[in-house]
Amino acid sequence: MRRLSLRLAAGLLAAGLASAASAQAPAGLPEYLANISGNTASSPSDLATRDVLQLDVGMFSLYDRAAGIYRRNILAKHPIILAMFTNQGGQLMLFRPGQPTVTAPSVPKVYQILKSVGHSTMALSQVVIPSVNNPNDKRWIAPMAAYRTQMKTAHDNLDASTDIQADWKPTVKAILAANVAYMDATLAKGSVELEPLLAFAKQVAPNIKTIINWAASTQVKHWMGVMDEWTAMLGPDLAKTYAASNTIYVARQNNVLFSVLAQYFGPDAINDRLMLIETMGFTTTPEEMLTSMTRIIGDRSVGQLFFGNYHIMDFELMGGDGRKTIVSEMQRRGKQPFLPPAVPFGSKQWPTLITPGPGPTSLDDLK
Repeated sequence: MRRLSLRLAAGLLAAGLASAASAQAPAGLPEYLANISGNTASSPSDLATRDVLQLDVGMFSLYDRAAGIYRRNILAKHPIILAMFTNQGGQLMLFRPGQPTVTAPSVPKVYQILKSVGHSTMALSQVVIPSVNNPNDKRWIAPMAAYRTQMKTAHDNLDASTDIQADWKPTVKAILAANVAYMDATLAKGSVELEPLLAFAKQVAPNIKTIINWAASTQVKHWMGVMDEWTAMLGPDLAKTYAASNTIYVARQNNVLFSVLAQYFGPDAINDRLMLIETMGFTTTPEEMLTSMTRIIGDRSVGQLFFGNYHIMDFELMGGDGRKTIVSEMQRRGKQPFLPPAVPFGSKQWPTLITPGPGPTSLDDLK
């Protein structure tokens, strides 16, 4: 065993010396340069692989160059509407060939008030849930005390706001008052207990549901009013207009901005001129949206050129062969593959879940 270890050590030493020799610095360099100089030899196979892989790296600069040309050409021929998520209820921008960019007015500020109040109650749960039924955990006390001060100030000053309808104020104040009362009781007790938390949630849920309805109605009515104006402004050009909305995972289903746009673009535009672009963040800049849209439209022409189908590049290009391999590999393992139905390229289905089934589908369905 020891002899084997000595042989292994000798082999590693020889390999290290060979590697060092191959990376030896040119003669005559000062020590501070010789220490970091020298080329490590690569095998012909390594060089060949590197050269091929470099093609994929170089591809991106070619795509970026083409994208700039595509964007100019698309904007010169087609109007574009961007509908982007913001904390203020969204931002809509209209780009028209040869015309200044139009940015729509914001959703009325009452939307933000309702959303802020609803979120304030949800935020309380994030403070206390990690400490439920753990009397030794006091980490929640400082953030709750600070938030309680903000909550009480918002409650006391709400009547002075002219951005919310008078008949909506009592419901909003009731939510804020319930939040303050729960925080006061919990802080006085010095521990977070499950039963009071459940009672608090049950108390405020009906009012939260009410202000969600008000906020959604305010948002939708505003953006449909904007789209009424823009539809009239575009006239027949609406038929060649592209539009896109952004979404993160939790906002894909029943996405408000995309759903509003769909009412004006119609079913045939979905996944063609009307796109739902998924992102990692709630907000996306107009520049990012235009870049993504340009890439999608440009890739469609590539798909038509090489494969004779305009929408094939909207899908994972290796997806079909991937499905076949999954099926064969599962069968080889004696198992049944589990895959969704194959959807034709250019499908006009909503880009969200559309298969009906049992269970609640809205807050109204929840009991």
